[in-house]
Amino acid sequence: MLASLGLDTDAETIYRLMLTHQDWGVPELAGHLARPESDIRDALDRLAELNLLRRSLQAPGGVRPVSPNLGFQLLLQRQQAELLAQQQQFAESQAAISTLLAEYAELRTGERHGVEYLQGIDAIQARLEELAHRSTTECLSFMPGGAQSAASLEASRPLDEQLMRRGVRVLTAYLDSVRNDAPTVEYAHWLHDNGGEVRTVPALPLRMVLFDREVALLPVDPDNTKKGAVQLTGPGVMTALVSLFEQVWERAASLGSVRDRDDAGLTAQERELLRQLTQGATDEIAAKKLGIGLRTERRIMSELMARLGARSRFEAGVLAAKAGWTD
Repeated sequence: MLASLGLDTDAETIYRLMLTHQDWGVPELAGHLARPESDIRDALDRLAELNLLRRSLQAPGGVRPVSPNLGFQLLLQRQQAELLAQQQQFAESQAAISTLLAEYAELRTGERHGVEYLQGIDAIQARLEELAHRSTTECLSFMPGGAQSAASLEASRPLDEQLMRRGVRVLTAYLDSVRNDAPTVEYAHWLHDNGGEVRTVPALPLRMVLFDREVALLPVDPDNTKKGAVQLTGPGVMTALVSLFEQVWERAASLGSVRDRDDAGLTAQERELLRQLTQGATDEIAAKKLGIGLRTERRIMSELMARLGARSRFEAGVLAAKAGWTD
């Protein structure tokens, strides 16, 4: 009951016993509580530190409990002094943080121009945490690359949870290929169950996160997001990025839906692969864009060539265009 005053259970029990049995020493207290004498001595030391014991004049070498009227008043005064010290420390910390934030803001190169570069994955994660904490309305994101790594999912969960708990709308677009990855699907279902919305598309232009339609984070190098990111602000660029997101989101399919084949008998993923082919993408690039393995990409390509009756990738591209498969 008195732990908030620094008096733990053992010390409180022994203090109460000493108030009612002032002639008891360590052996009697240990015997009554069936505890080792070392435990009793430790508790007596804590009582002495709290000024709840005094040296006994009647029994030289012994101790006596201080009257509760005086003892508890001393404990309250001690706690009050500690609280005042904490308040003073908080005020000093608050002033120091304000100074640090002001200095940090001055170091943000180019921020006043709406562009800020973040170097390294730690800097990116720190900025994501900051923006998630400030966000009030929505978070829109493209997550290319197919199956998300365990590290990426682990880093995203606390941020998404924080956003959704505050009622922020969270919309996330993944690649169709994540439908075959159990950890990513599980995470997507978790997002949905907690109020987020998840859809998939065959391909995404780049990794992107938009907060409140005011701030955007994009990779410096889309092929290596660990190199760093750029933070963009400003009505012009944000209008363009939000429009891009909305166009992709509109043609995306909810994760729980079935990806049907179109009138030509093609899946959205197959049509996107053909589009990559006609643009001259190699197997490696096309596989990366679709978030699938190279063997899977080549298998799908081989099946498409067989359906077209093509003997080469070039011929497949020509026949696909004639059939209207790449519109």
